[in-house]
Amino acid sequence: MTGKIGDGVGADVAGRDVDAVPAPPGWVATLRRAARWMELRSFGLTPEHFTFAEGLRAALAVAVPLALVLASGRYQYGWAIFGAYWSCLCDTPGPHRLRRALLALFVILGTPVAFLGSWLASFGTVAALVAAPLIVVLSALLPVRLAHAGLLSALVGGVGVVAVGFPHPAAQAGELALSFMAGSCWAYLLVNVLWRVDAWRPARQMSVAVFTRLGDMLADMVATGDGPHRDGAWHPAHSEHRRAVRFALERLRALIARYEREPEADLRPFLLLQEAAEQLFSAAIALEHDFILREGPARERMAAADAMLEAVLACRATVAEGPRGGDILARQMDALGQLRATLPEGLAAGCLLATQQAAGLVAAAQTGAAVASLLPPVVGDGRIRWQDALKQGVRQAAAVVVVLYVAIVFQFGYPYWATMAVVMVMQGAARVAWTRGLERIFGSLLGGLAALCLLLVSDAPPTLAGVAVLLAGVSIALRSVNYAVFVVFLTMLFIIVTELVQPGAGIGSARILDNTVGSLTAVLAVLLLWPDFGPPVTRLIADGLNTNRAYIDAVRAGRDEGTIAAARRAAGLSSIAAEVALHALGGLLRRWQRLSHEDAAALRELRMLAGEAAAAWHRRLAAGDRQDA
Repeated sequence: MTGKIGDGVGADVAGRDVDAVPAPPGWVATLRRAARWMELRSFGLTPEHFTFAEGLRAALAVAVPLALVLASGRYQYGWAIFGAYWSCLCDTPGPHRLRRALLALFVILGTPVAFLGSWLASFGTVAALVAAPLIVVLSALLPVRLAHAGLLSALVGGVGVVAVGFPHPAAQAGELALSFMAGSCWAYLLVNVLWRVDAWRPARQMSVAVFTRLGDMLADMVATGDGPHRDGAWHPAHSEHRRAVRFALERLRALIARYEREPEADLRPFLLLQEAAEQLFSAAIALEHDFILREGPARERMAAADAMLEAVLACRATVAEGPRGGDILARQMDALGQLRATLPEGLAAGCLLATQQAAGLVAAAQTGAAVASLLPPVVGDGRIRWQDALKQGVRQAAAVVVVLYVAIVFQFGYPYWATMAVVMVMQGAARVAWTRGLERIFGSLLGGLAALCLLLVSDAPPTLAGVAVLLAGVSIALRSVNYAVFVVFLTMLFIIVTELVQPGAGIGSARILDNTVGSLTAVLAVLLLWPDFGPPVTRLIADGLNTNRAYIDAVRAGRDEGTIAAARRAAGLSSIAAEVALHALGGLLRRWQRLSHEDAAALRELRMLAGEAAAAWHRRLAAGDRQDA
C-alpha cells in the first residue's frame, strides 16, 4: 500500500488532534447520511467507488473509434464505439489475472454473439423472437462455470439482444461483429497493456470506506456526549451506523475474495485491515450500547469515544495516505494506552484495549510485522448454482420476448434499448430488480431530458463528439457509485452517439420510452415468474433473535475469539436482513405481511442483544488484560 500524507500534521497525545482529523465538510456528511438511508432501502450509494483513472481511460477508449468513424464517414462501423465502451464496463475490480480473463472472454464471446444476433434477426420476426431469448439464456449460464462472471454474463446477453435490433444479412452482420471486435480489442489492449491501473486500489478504497463509516459511528457518539442517544427509542433509521459498517465490511469481504489466488504477501495487508475493522466495529457496538443505556460513568464512555474516534481516523489516514501515517497511528496507540491506564476495569477500558489491538493490526498491514491474531479466511467461490442460473435466464428470456414483441407491434424506433434494459435490470432477487428498475427509469428520464436539451443547444458533430467522450469517462467513473446516476450519463452517451452515427428524429424520447418499458417489464417478470421475495420478515426477525442470542451465549460461555467473531458476524447479518426486508419493494412486503408492533419491538431487541453481547465481550477483554498485567 503506497501513498503520502501531507505535512503540517500536529498531534497532542492528551487531546484531540485537530489538524490530523478535521471534520468533514457539510456536503460530505449529508452524502453519507443519504447513503445510509438508501442502503436500508436497497439503493446503493458508495462514493468510495469513484474511479477517476478508469474514467479517463474509458474516455480515450471511446474517443479513438468515435473519431475514426466520424472522420471516415463509415457509420456502419459504429459498433466499434459500443464494443470499446462495453469492454470498459466489463473491466471489474480484481487482480489483473481475473480482469484479463473476463475481458478476453467478453471479446471472444461477444463477437460471435453480435454476428448471430444480427444475422438470425434478418430472417424475420419469429427468428428474432427466438434468437434473443436463446442468447439470454445461454449467457445467463456463464457464472455456473466462471467465477465472478455476473457482469460478463449480463453484458454478453446485452450484446446479443442489441444485435437482434440490427437485423442484417450475413455479410453486413459480419461487418457489425468485426467492428465490435475491433473496438473491444482496442479497449482490451488499452486496459491490460497500455494503461493498467493499480489492481489493489479498489481494495484500498473499500478499506478506507469501512474506516470512514466507523468514524461516522463514533463521531455520532462524541456528538451525543452525555445526552440521550437517538437509538434509545425505536425510529425508522434505528442502528443506521451499524448497518452501514456491516454493509461496508461485507463489500470488502466480497472484494477480497476476488484476490484469493494472489500472493500471500500482497493479500495479507488487506486481511489484517479487515480483521482490524471487525475488532473496531465490535468495540464501537459495545460502546454505543453504553451510550444508549447510559449505565456506566458518562466521563468514561465520552473519553473512550473521543479516543476511539481519533484512532479510527488515524487508521483511515494510514490506509488512505501511506506509511507516513504510521507516526500518527503510533501516537494514537500511545494515547489509547495512557487513557486506558487511568480507567477502572470495565467496558470503556475493554473498548480501548480492543481499539489499541486493532490499530496494531493496521500498523502491521503497513510494516509487514508479524501479528498474533488469526487472520480471517478468504471465502467466496464467485459462482452460482446451475438451477439458479437457469431460472434467471428463463425469466430474462420471457421478459425479452414480451418486450421485443411489444416493440415490434408498436414499432418502437430503437427496440434494443428496451431489451437491454430488461437484461441489465433483472439481476438478482425481486428486491434488487425493483430498485434497479426504478433507478433505470429515473436515470433514463433525467438523461434523456438532458440529452434533448443538449441537442437543442448544438447539433454540431465536433461538439457532440467531445461531449460523448466526456460522458463515456464520467459514466465509467461513476458506474459503481450509484446505478441511477450511472444511467443518467449512460443514457446521454448513447443518445448522442446514436445521433452521430444513426441520426433520426425522437431519439431522446425513444430512449426514455424504451427504457421505461423494458425496466417495468423486468420488474413484473421478477415479481410474477418464480418470485424470490426472500423469507417472511417475521421469520427473519426470529432468525435474528436466535443468532443474537447465540452470540451473547458464546460470550458468556467463554468461547474462543474466533467463535465469537463468527457469531458476531452472523448476528449482524441476520439483524440487517430483517431490517432491510421491512423496506423491501417500497415497504409493500411489510404491508402484505401485516407486521405488528411486537415485530417492530423485536427488531429493537435484536440490536439490544447484539450490544449486550459486545459489551460483555469487552468487559471480559478488560478483565483478562488486568489479570495478565
